[in-house]
Amino acid sequence: MARFRYRMQNILELKEKLEEQEKNNFAARRAALTEEEEKLDAVLSKRDRIVEEGKALRLTTIDTIKIRENQRAKEFVEEEVKQQRIKLRIAEKNLDAARARMQEAMQERKIHEKMREKAFERFVEEQNAEEVKEIDQLTSYVYGTKEDDGQ
Repeated sequence: MARFRYRMQNILELKEKLEEQEKNNFAARRAALTEEEEKLDAVLSKRDRIVEEGKALRLTTIDTIKIRENQRAKEFVEEEVKQQRIKLRIAEKNLDAARARMQEAMQERKIHEKMREKAFERFVEEQNAEEVKEIDQLTSYVYGTKEDDGQ
């Protein structure tokens, strides 16, 4: 029996490698997003501590220098929060883009796998047809030689 050889096997293997690269890229982008989320949580936590410290300063004896310092620190942290939210949105967009590329790579790989499956099915059908043809020829030969022997 003949061996099945898919003509575009190298393309299928390339698509599988590209898909794997896109999966790794997606995982890296996901890790970057998680890191940015953690940084945002840390900045928000810092802001909360500064706000609480400001409330405590206002409840105790009034020290205008410390209150102003607290106010500046609060403004600085608010700017940090804005910057971190921007970084978080960028990381989310990068993740979405990586997801889209990964899904496209997966679709391309699946298309090539389907093409390979169909090529294999055609190969099996051709092999079966060849077998039937050989069996018919053998049967005709055997039947023909029996007729010749019988005369």
